[in-house]
Amino acid sequence: MKIGLITVYFGTLPWYFSYFLYTAKFNPDVDFILYTDNNCADFLIPSNVKLISFSIEDFNITATKKLKIPIKVTSSYKLCDFKPAYGTIFQEELSNYDFWGYCDIDIIWGDIRCFITDKLLERYDVISARHDYLTGCFSLFRNVEKFRTLYMESKDYLKVFSTDTHFCFDETNFAFEEFDQGKHYSEISSPIESMTHVILRLYEEKVLKAYFEFQILEGLAGNMLWDNGKIIYRKEFECMFYHLVRFKKIYSETIDPRKHFVRNRIRIGKKKIY
Repeated sequence: MKIGLITVYFGTLPWYFSYFLYTAKFNPDVDFILYTDNNCADFLIPSNVKLISFSIEDFNITATKKLKIPIKVTSSYKLCDFKPAYGTIFQEELSNYDFWGYCDIDIIWGDIRCFITDKLLERYDVISARHDYLTGCFSLFRNVEKFRTLYMESKDYLKVFSTDTHFCFDETNFAFEEFDQGKHYSEISSPIESMTHVILRLYEEKVLKAYFEFQILEGLAGNMLWDNGKIIYRKEFECMFYHLVRFKKIYSETIDPRKHFVRNRIRIGKKKIY
């Protein structure tokens, strides 16, 4: 089965973009489609990464047309709220894929298809990289109309798409701690019905089959080795990818992200990449 992952990124590319590209190359069975306003001519782009020139104005025009409501995104941070609608917004680009999804660029990829097997894709309609909530850094959806428009199942999607406020709609409306504690979605009060609320509700109603499993590393775990396309933690556990969401705040590599490099082995400590 074919997988297409969408990323929309505006602004200066960070140091870790080179790691995103380089480790994406080791996942030839997954296509990465990046919409960006950056000139990436100086980067060594893997064959499974497609770059599409795109501005924030282009996004607003395309999203307005596809969602049929006025869209006026003014900051990149607000794009997170639109991730669940990428299947609709970029439907033409995703037409040849069995599953569509979204991901971030603050990621060092392991072996994606070791975890996301065809058997798993045949069985489930929605796939998260965590056990407790839908992950904004990586989620997959079966590429049919029903699952491209799941965002419309939230009673608040028009409110989310029509304001500048960032609601963390793609995940939990910031209720991470409550979901992590294992509380039932119906017990978690939220100003808006997030996509995690939606997916868990529809799963209980047997509208869809959802897969929630802890397959990634986050935080400052340390003791990781990336070795020719695989990430091994503590010399024992393999993970699908390392999300640099906290790591990038304490570490900034001095290399130009456009620098071409080949490293068969990368060690990732709690504070540094070796």
